[in-house]
Amino acid sequence: MFVAPDPGRVRLRNSLRAVVGIALAVALAELAGLSLTASITGGLAALLALFTVTDSTVRAQFTTTLLLPAAGFPVLAVATALHDLTPLRDLAFLATVFCGVYARRWGPRGHALGIFAFMNFFTTQFLHAVPGQLPELFAAVGIALAAAATVRFVLWPLERRTPPAAVPAPLPGTGLARVTTRQAVQAAAACGVALAIGQVLSEDRWYWAVGTTWWIFVNTVSRGETLVRGFRRVLGTVIGIAVGMVVAIPMHGAPVPTALLVALCVFGIFYAAPVSYSWMMLAVTVMAGLLYGLLGVLDPALLVLRLEETAVGAAAAALAVLLILPVTTHAINDAWIQRALRGVHAATSASLRRLSGEPDADPTPHATELELVLGRVRLSLAPLVHPLSPFRGRKARARQVLALLDECAEEVRGLTAVAADPAASHDARLAAACWRVEAAVERLTSPRGDRALDRDTPAAEAAHPAVGQGALGHVSGLEKLLAALDEPLRTPRGPLLVRS
Repeated sequence: MFVAPDPGRVRLRNSLRAVVGIALAVALAELAGLSLTASITGGLAALLALFTVTDSTVRAQFTTTLLLPAAGFPVLAVATALHDLTPLRDLAFLATVFCGVYARRWGPRGHALGIFAFMNFFTTQFLHAVPGQLPELFAAVGIALAAAATVRFVLWPLERRTPPAAVPAPLPGTGLARVTTRQAVQAAAACGVALAIGQVLSEDRWYWAVGTTWWIFVNTVSRGETLVRGFRRVLGTVIGIAVGMVVAIPMHGAPVPTALLVALCVFGIFYAAPVSYSWMMLAVTVMAGLLYGLLGVLDPALLVLRLEETAVGAAAAALAVLLILPVTTHAINDAWIQRALRGVHAATSASLRRLSGEPDADPTPHATELELVLGRVRLSLAPLVHPLSPFRGRKARARQVLALLDECAEEVRGLTAVAADPAASHDARLAAACWRVEAAVERLTSPRGDRALDRDTPAAEAAHPAVGQGALGHVSGLEKLLAALDEPLRTPRGPLLVRS
């Protein structure tokens, strides 16, 4: 996690901004005289607003943030109103799960609104909120969203353009042929099983099983991705509980050190999320233990129960994706690898324009997006490269593709750095090299793999050695890497790695 590339220090800045935004939300709730329950609710709402809103433009992000109360407030009201009506509460929770996952069909905005709705229901169970607390919960969420928006769009506006969220890639068809519909059915069924077994384990803390199942489905599409994510969630939770035993329990809920460690956990959640789900879950688990300490209910038995509920939720998710409308991995792998290849071309083209004298051409957002897309490629291919995978040939090909794409990203980072140097010059050979990169991407992403762009560049030049230094060297390196990708991506055993 700590050595993963961070072009433009985007992860670092997003993490620091999240700490500032959430701290401001909690501070304002406390200054308003709201209860501890309301302050924690506000802090979680600010975290979600900063974590889940990932539209492709700042204007779209602002609109989605404005819509969060429309998704969260009704759910908050229903969840508190049904607090003591167990059967109705459970049915409402499962309906929220189904609708929250189904909303992903509308892209990053639906994705964010669905998560926010679910987490408002979850938060009321976590804090045991009752109807009499609803007014201050509304106030806390409103204050939190205003604070998060102020930090994000006014005090610390980082993005000119933020890469879109890793929402499920669409598959052709309607009804049950659509990924989001299948996932909605899977998630509702899995959460139903997790809810039932979780309540057998604990009538008060059953919601952890449901929360585990829900978050395993977030940002996954195929059954392989979901199984690997479930394993990583359990792993991160186990390590987080061990850390919580050492760190959270001895504090006994002391406000100041707890607040400082919660801020550190928030930073860890945002910093780890793009690159390591296990590290993110470690931070989430420690933060949950610290919040339980503030509420005065933390003890070792509670952390053990958290682990049991997590195992139940992961098992329910695994059974659902294996038995109920399973989504295969081939189309998903194809879509994300092609998107990574197009990201390589976009960054190369923007760098060429920048070096040609266009001051508005900026390859940095494309390089940043490529890093995030590569993270999604790793998630998609994780079932194939997992140590327990029995498919040795596919594992080798998947590792080769990941290694070559990582090298492409390294060349893109170098090219971006050169383009940002005001003293860098434009080599006349650079345009021809960029055209060859474009042609190579076109060949790799076209259905038949045999289309080339109409350029006056001989095909044989695609394999020429790197010439000179600087930008031309990086582009020539990309040419060789793209040529090397042709074999693992277009083997006779099946395109783009797998049909499972």
